[in-house]
Amino acid sequence: MGVESRRVLVVDDSATMRRMVKLTLSGLANAEFVDAGNGLEAIEQLSLTKFDLVILDLNMPDMHGLEVVKFLRKHAAFKKIPIIVLTTRSDDAGRESVLAAGASLYMNKPFEPAKLMEHARHFLDVQ
Repeated sequence: MGVESRRVLVVDDSATMRRMVKLTLSGLANAEFVDAGNGLEAIEQLSLTKFDLVILDLNMPDMHGLEVVKFLRKHAAFKKIPIIVLTTRSDDAGRESVLAAGASLYMNKPFEPAKLMEHARHFLDVQ
């Protein structure tokens, strides 16, 4: 029997940032990555495929990351998916509102690759 793959949705309007996140997490065993360039694309991807982890920027065109978190937490199918918010926004009010809306973790950019890997492993329950 093969090991089940883990799907990670990486949502950021910056293609460079999406590449950096995927490169950082490329060492995760059996991980598959899917990109979304904004919140609406993220919701579309989530409606088509099961994901095990979402890594989400806040400041994006079309749909803000906070709205994505609120949307996901309102729908039973998405309630348990861990969401790591990865953002340049560093104010306490922003952090509190995102965590209160249901994000699993709030990290600032620039991020420490080892920390992101550690958290991703924790949420995916992999080595």
